Amino acid sequence: MALDVQKIRQDFPILKELVHGKPLVYLDNAATSQRPVQVLKEIEDAYLKYNSNIHRGVHHLSQKATEAHENSREVIREFINAKSTKEIIFTRGTTESINLIAWSFGERFCEKGDEIIISAMEHHSNIVPWQMLCERKELKLKVIPFDDSGTLDMDAFQNLISPKTKLVSVAHVSNTLGTVNPIEKIISIAHENNIKVLIDGAQSAPHFKLDMQALNADFFVFSSHKMYGPTGMGVLYGKEDLLNELPPYQGGGEMIETVTFEKTTYNELPFKFEAGTPDFTGSVGFAAGIKYIETLGIDSIHAYEDELLKYATEQLKSIPGLKIYGEAEMKSSVISFMVNGIHPFDMGTLLDQMGIAVRTGHHCAQPVMDRFGISGTVRASFAIYNTKEEVDTLLNGINRIAAMF
Repeated sequence: MALDVQKIRQDFPILKELVHGKPLVYLDNAATSQRPVQVLKEIEDAYLKYNSNIHRGVHHLSQKATEAHENSREVIREFINAKSTKEIIFTRGTTESINLIAWSFGERFCEKGDEIIISAMEHHSNIVPWQMLCERKELKLKVIPFDDSGTLDMDAFQNLISPKTKLVSVAHVSNTLGTVNPIEKIISIAHENNIKVLIDGAQSAPHFKLDMQALNADFFVFSSHKMYGPTGMGVLYGKEDLLNELPPYQGGGEMIETVTFEKTTYNELPFKFEAGTPDFTGSVGFAAGIKYIETLGIDSIHAYEDELLKYATEQLKSIPGLKIYGEAEMKSSVISFMVNGIHPFDMGTLLDQMGIAVRTGHHCAQPVMDRFGISGTVRASFAIYNTKEEVDTLLNGINRIAAMF
């Protein structure tokens, strides 16, 4: 189904804003997407019509808020084709989801001398929690290298595996290079060696279809704010039997069954991992973002964004002195580049004066920059409301700035 992008853009009022007197060209979607009015309306209704603490009240507002929250869990379960809502844990985002597993999985399954494998292209959120686990439990962290194109070295990955390897944690899509990693193969190899796998899906969930039962990952994590939903909301998917084995990450209300001063027993899934007052307006907004994606069709979104990425890549390559970092055969929605040694901060600042929003710096992936011997890049990242005309505006802006230098 062909998408009417101009009609879609009408759903995002912020795209009508002027920046320094210029029409906004928003190309920072890998950091956070914008929110359509449909999502904002759902969040507004939650606050104005049935705001209440959930799960704990017998009154009407609490019952309605609880129903909305749990319906949102079902929307997410269906979107990723998990077996049960017990496998859908609400968190504050991808980062907290990874930290939860790094702590709980580490406590349950890891002993001194065990090993964790990640890749060299990970976001800091998929590096630091594992380093902290390694320091706490005296484990060893191993890293899968990637080549100049930004493609993981799968032979090196297999050579890193040992009888001590307990978990592999890799990004589905690199937030810096745009590489779509062969996670099906990674999961298969890991499982053949009795190793669990966590997939960071923050950069894949907004862009293409996910199926947890087909994928067979043990854990999969992603965030609302990159999927047209609110900030501060994310999901940890985990296989039910595995989640049942893990100890809670945090203690407090909601995650308990009984509490005495002698002993506490814990609630069933998914509530065991959801201590404290749940952000029900966040879950409602998250579900609204997913419903918006589903209205457009995730396959149609994928096809359109791939076409836009291909067009942008071809156009940027026409600029003299521009180098793209990350040219793997399989990519999604992200282009990182530098032009004639112009510092990324200078390029980003000058593009902003033209109304063009891009991300600059190391993108929370300093090891990637170290791999290429640079301090940072300019990153343009795309969403369903971006257009070829906006890519042309970016191209013209880069050419103007290059001429200035």
